[in-house]
Amino acid sequence: MKVTDILRVKGNTTYTVSPDQLLADAMKSMSEFDVGSLVVMEHGDLVGMLTFREVINAVVANGGVGTRHVRSVMDDAPLTCTPETNLDEVRRMMLLRHARYMPVLDHGTLMGVISFYDVAKSVVDAQDFENRMLKAYIKDWPEEDATARPTA
Repeated sequence: MKVTDILRVKGNTTYTVSPDQLLADAMKSMSEFDVGSLVVMEHGDLVGMLTFREVINAVVANGGVGTRHVRSVMDDAPLTCTPETNLDEVRRMMLLRHARYMPVLDHGTLMGVISFYDVAKSVVDAQDFENRMLKAYIKDWPEEDATARPTA
């Protein structure tokens, strides 16, 4: 399975923010769109990722967000993948970095964002499908003739 399979089901709607936007405004967008991350774009290029983790850390460290800008708290080196990246590789990368969100880039163009939830769901769905196929196969297994005896 590849990242493109997730995007095909999920869609490629992404929410972006400028690094110079106020953090408070970015938080409002995250709340309004009910998303846990915003892709930080500048001049058409991905320059970072803002997730609830960075927001919470900023709030705790400063007792609020004040007039901070997204640039001051964003992850400026987010993990990325391509639509052709294998899901096993994505899982490994996300687990190693404790990343919950990963932008998908195709030759520098933002194609979408996948979450750890999306990856886990696709794995469970694939296992469920395989399980159903195996059960159907076993159910249709031909009965052995009880009168037939093995020859030795």
